[in-house]
Amino acid sequence: MRAIVVREFGGPDVMKIEDVPPPSAGPGQIVIRIRAIGVNPVDTYIRSGLYARKPSLPYTPHADIAGIVEAVGSGVTKVKAGDRVYAYMVDGGGAELARAEEWQVQRLPDRATFQQGAAIGVPYGTAWRALFLKTRARPGEAVLVHGASGGVGTAAVQLARAHGMRVIGTAGTDEGLRLVREQGAHEVLNHREPDYLTKIPALTNGRGADVILEMMANVNLDRDLDVLASHGRIMVIGNRGRVEIDPRKMMGKDGAILGMTLFNTTREEFLEIHAGLVAGLENGTLNPVIRKEMPLEQAPQAHGAVMEPGAFGKIVLVP
Repeated sequence: MRAIVVREFGGPDVMKIEDVPPPSAGPGQIVIRIRAIGVNPVDTYIRSGLYARKPSLPYTPHADIAGIVEAVGSGVTKVKAGDRVYAYMVDGGGAELARAEEWQVQRLPDRATFQQGAAIGVPYGTAWRALFLKTRARPGEAVLVHGASGGVGTAAVQLARAHGMRVIGTAGTDEGLRLVREQGAHEVLNHREPDYLTKIPALTNGRGADVILEMMANVNLDRDLDVLASHGRIMVIGNRGRVEIDPRKMMGKDGAILGMTLFNTTREEFLEIHAGLVAGLENGTLNPVIRKEMPLEQAPQAHGAVMEPGAFGKIVLVP
């Protein structure tokens, strides 16, 4: 079968398409014929060798996939051959076939495409964990989503709106702002305007944002503290450098700055997260936004595109 193989850490060009042996299903395992592969910023960090967790070389990148069950190992009861599924946190997803443990696999609702299935794992898992397991966001609270036009951002907007929160999303272009509003944000702000955060008090009856999902902490974190509500929580999801803050801004509000990575999610949390996500896919409150489909051979270009400013929705590879 064809697969992306990385034999050394580096730029996108280290990814090569090679013929490799297909995987087989051992006890409790499932082999999936892949129809779509999600591309996430974290995939680029791992490939570059700069991520905290480095896979052993050589390796096949990408952890979010969707497709059709090809085979199941002994003891598997959740799915059978021929079922439409999506899977998350798998090893070697950038291929024509991939092997997953049973707990990593969920049935893909009929109303969702394979491309949408490949857009669920990292973006929606991150957004769910940030909102409900880390910040404990509640109905009626004001949630500010930075970078709301991206994969995690659109997921967070949809989830927060579906759970009764007041959602304020930011983007940097007219197209991005329109997309954020279409996903359910009550208010949209252009983060290219230097004073955009000063509008937060007026949009929250003077209270400020109860929860802030921060995708670029090195740019925004100190200013986030200015618009944080009393007892508010800032969830750092993304960062690309060091930052200086004034802790007094947080102290006076009994505020909290939290950090997370999806790799720290427990198996039990994953099962909880994806039970909720499947329900949202089934009832139509969650609709992953697909920005672009690219063939497997264009994985290097996809890794470049996912890091470009102003990304809208999800990029997927199609074997």
